[in-house]
Amino acid sequence: MRLTQRNPELAAYLASDEAIDHEHPVVRAHVAKLAPLAPDAYAYAKLAYEYVRDTIPHSQDVGDPRVTWRASDVLEQGTGICYAKSHACAALLRAEGIPAALCYQRLADDDGSNPVVHGLVALKLPGEREWARQDVRGNKPGVDAQFSLGVERLAWAVRPEFSEVDYPVLYDVPHPVVLAALKAAPDRPYLWRTLPTEL
Repeated sequence: MRLTQRNPELAAYLASDEAIDHEHPVVRAHVAKLAPLAPDAYAYAKLAYEYVRDTIPHSQDVGDPRVTWRASDVLEQGTGICYAKSHACAALLRAEGIPAALCYQRLADDDGSNPVVHGLVALKLPGEREWARQDVRGNKPGVDAQFSLGVERLAWAVRPEFSEVDYPVLYDVPHPVVLAALKAAPDRPYLWRTLPTEL
C-alpha cells in the first residue's frame, strides 16, 4: 500500500500539538526513562512502540470507562483506545526526533456491518525511504501486532470484501472527526456509540 503524506514538510511530523503534546513534562519523563535503554533510533522506536502497546491497556479490553486523547494524559493515566495510544506513541517518537504520523483503517464485522475507524501510528526512521505503519492498540487472544519495518504486522489486515479500507493518508495531527469524537465523549461507553464509521 502506498502511503501519502498529508503535509509534505517532514517537520510537521515532529511538531507538538494539543494531542501529541511531546513537550509536556509527563511525556518528557517517559522519554527520559526509555531513551537511555536504546542505543539507536531503531531500538528506541521499537522500545517506545512496545511500551505503549504493552504497558498501557486498551480501555475497552480492561473495562476502563475513562477517555483520554492527549498523549500526556494517556501516559499519566495509563489508559486509552487505539487513537489515544497512537497519540502517545507518536509523542514518544517525535520527542526523540523520529517523524511520526497518524493513520487509519476502516474495519467491520465479518458480514461488513458495524464499521468503525481504527487508529494506527506510522514512523520514518533515519535512512528509511518508506513510512512504516504500526498498531499499538494492545495484543490479546487473536491479536498479535508487532513492530516491523518490512512486512506490516498490524492487529488486523483489511478485508475489502467486507468493505474494510486502509486509508493511505498520513496525518501530522489527529483527523478532526476522530479528535471530535474523543473530546465529546464523557466516558468510554458513550464513545463506543459515537466512534467514527468512516473518514
